Amino acid sequence: MIEVKKKFTPQEYYVEFKVEEEENLLRLDQFVMNFMASVSREHIKKKIKAGEVRIQGRPFPHKPSSKIYHREIISIQTFRKDSEDEYWDGKKLELEEPQIIFENDGFMAIYKPPYMTTHPTGKHLFNCATVFYENIYNHTIHSIHRLDRETSGIQLLGKNPRSTESVSKLFEHNQIRKCYFLIAHKNQELSFPFTASERMGTEDNFTPNLFVHCYPEESTQGKHASTEFHLLHQNRKYLFALAFPKTGRQHQIRAHASHHQFPLLGDKLYNGDPKVFMRFKDKEEKKEDIELMQISRHALHAIGLTFEYKNERFNLKAPIPEDLKDCIENLSEWTSYEDEIMSVLKSELFK
Repeated sequence: MIEVKKKFTPQEYYVEFKVEEEENLLRLDQFVMNFMASVSREHIKKKIKAGEVRIQGRPFPHKPSSKIYHREIISIQTFRKDSEDEYWDGKKLELEEPQIIFENDGFMAIYKPPYMTTHPTGKHLFNCATVFYENIYNHTIHSIHRLDRETSGIQLLGKNPRSTESVSKLFEHNQIRKCYFLIAHKNQELSFPFTASERMGTEDNFTPNLFVHCYPEESTQGKHASTEFHLLHQNRKYLFALAFPKTGRQHQIRAHASHHQFPLLGDKLYNGDPKVFMRFKDKEEKKEDIELMQISRHALHAIGLTFEYKNERFNLKAPIPEDLKDCIENLSEWTSYEDEIMSVLKSELFK
């Protein structure tokens, strides 16, 4: 599919796609699923019947089974309503807005709050970093890199295609160094600092399919991955640490931490039982799942980022969000955390 037009407002998303040659004779619902991969086919059928999906130039209504043809234009309309509200233990969460940390003519660094996606994908079309700033700047904002939806912290966004491409290449060539703050369960004594070097990959026929598995460093399975962990503070049950990923694999920090027996607090996917994630995904979580997680999202925050661009050094830091501050104060007596985190950032990241 080729995107030919899109329009965002805070309450509506409208997009038009041109059917490519290899999509000729696809069912209409199959075509829409390629754009909304995380949405059920039943939901897509309802959208078609409601007139939110249209084949331009053909009389309405359409059937989900209608065949589409090369070069036809398909429009898809989605209304926000309550589709992206977030709930925890039966209560609706108050979602934060992003904040600009740094900005110039080419790009901006923002604090991305938890539950905000980087850009529109699947069923998450409105609470997105790019959408938020497109509504402010009234022009296209580009994602330079991606943070998981639940992960908070520093996010780089491009304000024009040239700057976006230039800064993106720094990520591709590992010329941008990153640091994440995390809170984890302490299941055994570990010696810090240490580097996790297990390879990573997904496996066919494993549910959920996005679960990233760790393999021995000498294995031929998966891809090379490396994460350096520095301990900041610990008590009998929890540890507070910084992670410096040397590679950029999906879920890298979370999977490495879980593999080494300190799964992140609130991590529904890497807590030891992937069925917990599926229950949350299907909104069928149990009381014991809530108790196991303790907090509504995984405790991971992109706290620092450094790179050189056009002969200028950028040392960027995102403030610790309030929900993780509450965790620190509720789970420990560690009061000097902001000073200690800054000290390690200066010595290990901003050096």
